Amino acid sequence: MAHRVLVLLIFCTAMAACAPLTRAPVDTRDSSTPLARRSVPSAERSEALLLALMALGVDYRSGGRSASGFDCSGLVAHVYEEAYGIRLPRTVSAQSAIGLSVGAKELEPGDLVFYDTLGRPYSHVGIYLGDGKFVHAPKTGSTVRVESMRSAYWTQRFNGARRIDVSL
Repeated sequence: MAHRVLVLLIFCTAMAACAPLTRAPVDTRDSSTPLARRSVPSAERSEALLLALMALGVDYRSGGRSASGFDCSGLVAHVYEEAYGIRLPRTVSAQSAIGLSVGAKELEPGDLVFYDTLGRPYSHVGIYLGDGKFVHAPKTGSTVRVESMRSAYWTQRFNGARRIDVSL
């Protein structure tokens, strides 16, 4: 595990060296902000995916949005703010209302995937990684992890997906 984290850290450092030095934060809580105009090349989305994968093993913490602990929407908000300077809303429900709706067959890495885990739609969110997998902060007593969207549990609870335009 330590070797994998070290390799990811080195890769992220190399990627960060190639990134622009500054990026003005974009507040997506303003509904007039366009969030999904076009598909963004996967290279531009890789920073968020790497940040999400670096959070693997971090403890779940209700209301958490930092490396000391994440809840599901806090993980998503943290990744998008750190990777792109985009401030996503804090709740799953609010996150489900931004960006462009995409179908399960149109998913691209970096898309937000939403689930009904509490008996109500849009009560859980994760970040799609590709190949039918997503990363999320599942529940109290657990850690950030990767899951298959194809498992019966997640397939039955899938509510939809949103694509956030990170090229702003």
